[in-house]
Amino acid sequence: MRIKACLTAAEVRKMMAASIVEAEKNKWNVGVAAVDDAGLLLGFERMDGAPAIASTAAADKARTAALTGQPSKAWEDRIKERPAFLSFQVGLPVQGGVPIIHRDECVGAIGVSGVLSVQDEQVALAGLAALG
Repeated sequence: MRIKACLTAAEVRKMMAASIVEAEKNKWNVGVAAVDDAGLLLGFERMDGAPAIASTAAADKARTAALTGQPSKAWEDRIKERPAFLSFQVGLPVQGGVPIIHRDECVGAIGVSGVLSVQDEQVALAGLAALG
């Protein structure tokens, strides 16, 4: 039987904290979600002032990245070229979700919503960078 890596609660807290620091530094109010490799929620925080939709959008962006092992932006771009990809139920194929890859395997993802999509991704990448 193989052993599979997974995110720990401590790693999730570390990513979430780093994401919030990045958002605060830029005066952005966002929702941040961390999910496991199946797209199931491990952690979530909605900053004061973040729009209500940020709650579901952040989790859905993270789910997209986790289930596909690709940034949600890749799916956004793919759909522009081939709208038929919208039929895949992968979450929210909009920039702002990034996969967490460990030893060439996706172990989860982090998603952010609340500001411009490029800014959402910047916050998500700050969270990912906290893992080292």
